[in-house]
Amino acid sequence: MLLPFISQAQNENTTGTSPQGTYSSRESQGRGSFYFSWGYNTEWYTRSNVKVSQPDLGNDYSFKNIKGHDHRGWDDGLFSKPFTIPQYNYRLGYFFNDKRDLGVEINFDHTKFIFEQDQQADIKGTLDGKSIDSTVTFNEANGFFYYLNNGANFLLFNLVKRWHYCHDKSGNVKTDLLLKGGIGPVIPHVENSFFGQKNEPHFQVGGWNMGTELAVRTTFYKHVYLEFAGKLDYARYSNLKIYHGTVKHAFGTAELILNLGFTFNAGKKKF
Repeated sequence: MLLPFISQAQNENTTGTSPQGTYSSRESQGRGSFYFSWGYNTEWYTRSNVKVSQPDLGNDYSFKNIKGHDHRGWDDGLFSKPFTIPQYNYRLGYFFNDKRDLGVEINFDHTKFIFEQDQQADIKGTLDGKSIDSTVTFNEANGFFYYLNNGANFLLFNLVKRWHYCHDKSGNVKTDLLLKGGIGPVIPHVENSFFGQKNEPHFQVGGWNMGTELAVRTTFYKHVYLEFAGKLDYARYSNLKIYHGTVKHAFGTAELILNLGFTFNAGKKKF
């Protein structure tokens, strides 16, 4: 007499319509899946200090409490320029075929950091071998600018956790929550001028960053998805090249991201 009830309970566990519904239990027990996405972002930065070291010039000073902003680019004619000019991002990941819904991800954000022009920047330390505690106006006319405008460029190697949130009855539209976190290098493009002395702009591996990201992903017909995410990142830059010297710089970032992606399964499905 108990067999029908046992059978019914087993069916409910594998084909139910709860937030962990039909697709979640079978996907997590079946094959793994790859995914790739591309999108665009916007950022807000904490105030920060920039430490300048130019031993050959007798300079060892810091700009204090600097304001920085991003340069989105996608809001002034996205389709009139190459897709890699605005602040873009991509994700390349893989979910393992187990019940825990865990994955790994390569997570890259092409972000831009620009010193806010015409701000009054406090400068303290040693300049030309003499002590300095003063203020300068940061603008190009005065010979001051500092751009990571071809990218502050955050690269993370993330662990990813997924929760199946909801889906329609057909399973053609489903929404997942994802939590990501990781660490990796920063690859900035450094362009600057202090006291009219310009560096030679170039890319370099210039430190490290760590970040965490919370995303909502809605998948349509099993393969195409939209993902909206909020991200917090902390980056420390070191040995950034300037004229006859280097810079150290660290700041926090709050970021919003919208991606369009594609996902596909790997291997044969198991039941």
